Amino acid sequence: MKPDIADAIEEYIHFLRVERQLSENTLQSYERDIKDYTQNIFETQQLETFDQIERFDILQHLQALKNKGISARTISRHISSIRSFHQFLLREKRCNNDPTVHIDMPKIEQKLPKVLSIEEIDRLIATPNISKPQGVRDRAMLELLYATGMRVSECISLNLEDIHLTMGFVRVFGKGGKERIIPLGSSAIEACTNYLNTARFQLENPKLRTEALFINQRGKRLTRQGCWKLMKGYAQKAGIEKELTPHILRHSFATHLIENGADLRAVQEMLGHADIATTQIYTHISKTRLSEVYKQFHPRA
Repeated sequence: MKPDIADAIEEYIHFLRVERQLSENTLQSYERDIKDYTQNIFETQQLETFDQIERFDILQHLQALKNKGISARTISRHISSIRSFHQFLLREKRCNNDPTVHIDMPKIEQKLPKVLSIEEIDRLIATPNISKPQGVRDRAMLELLYATGMRVSECISLNLEDIHLTMGFVRVFGKGGKERIIPLGSSAIEACTNYLNTARFQLENPKLRTEALFINQRGKRLTRQGCWKLMKGYAQKAGIEKELTPHILRHSFATHLIENGADLRAVQEMLGHADIATTQIYTHISKTRLSEVYKQFHPRA
């Protein structure tokens, strides 16, 4: 890759990190998308400068992604990354035109997220063996994820100072470092209290002090991959056959709240959604579940 192209990408990612304050996961996605794009444009299509890029060149790149079997949702993310990148180049006077202006987003089929039933949630949370410190930790973590609807990445990023059990709330830092306060129920408070009082110190490494709330057997902060692996293992032990995603407890939290009459704005606030339209998908899940219950139990359905 030419030095000027590499410099432009580096400056762009720095802009997203400092000005837009995007999370590291999002930054990695943007950087990966832009590197794939520039490699295709300047190496495969053999263009020389950003000003030479035209709408047709970008469409060729998107078609190449489609030919690889990339989903419409992922291609839509690529378009967002490329559009944002060209707007940055134009603003920084690294090019004189924006070739993304008339590129449309692909139509994306709206898939409703999978959720667990309340009975499945109870089975999942009851699975960890609380006679061992790891099991006490894991039950506290599962209780906390379901009680708050926080993302797995937000959960493993929690520090001891972020959870206030006597006051009954947890402080979460979401995308872009935005802070939100989420109340805790009695089950989550009890499980987290038990973990902090009886199990966490058994997992600590005396040579490695950390403020992380959830730590692994080596005393280090639990990783996102480690947390997700534990959740999948417990789901299998609990006999849950549904396809699991890292957001399964988050989706279940929101759906169960709305099914029981929670205000959509309150759920939006707890989930940390910038746009209420993102939260509204859970009302669709609720309606779909009602329809399934009706078809199953109504004698003339």
